[in-house]
Amino acid sequence: MFLCDRCGLCCRNISKIPELREFDTGDGVCIHLSGDNLCDIYSTRPDICSVDKMYGNKYKHMFTKEEYDFLNMEGCKALKAEQVNTDASKW
Repeated sequence: MFLCDRCGLCCRNISKIPELREFDTGDGVCIHLSGDNLCDIYSTRPDICSVDKMYGNKYKHMFTKEEYDFLNMEGCKALKAEQVNTDASKW
């Protein structure tokens, strides 16, 4: 199971996802990301923003659910590591 900690980093890096171009504010941040790192359109968000929906729609024939969740967690960890490195370079 993919456990989201609501850090908002995926929603701050949507420029890396061509399918979300229309939601990009121009700096990679989703127009629907609220100040508390929550999605303003969560119940109607695009399928690509839902780990479970994307698994069922696109990836269930490629990966087991466990593998898919692991890959998503690795992507999450990579965004966090990138953020730490970016923050550290500002000092």
